[in-house]
Amino acid sequence: MTKRRNFSDKFKATVALEALRGDKTVQEIAAKRQLHPTQVSTWKRQAIEGMAGVFSDKVRKAENKDGEIKELHAKIGQLAVENDFLSQGLKR
Repeated sequence: MTKRRNFSDKFKATVALEALRGDKTVQEIAAKRQLHPTQVSTWKRQAIEGMAGVFSDKVRKAENKDGEIKELHAKIGQLAVENDFLSQGLKR
């Protein structure tokens, strides 16, 4: 029985990028890298599907930061009001 091979994410990305370029056929890439053509096609498909997430995550992170900043500003305002109220109470 043969041992199952595990490939690093970097290797998979390299193979998928090579397949996306279109310079070589999937069969040529598979033969060069000693892989099954189905595996190359799968990694290529996963790369295409995952590409949209790369760009949308940046937008989501920026939106999350904007919301987080607003929450923090509100909290600062609330603490400033409480601090002023308490400092006035001490002066009396």
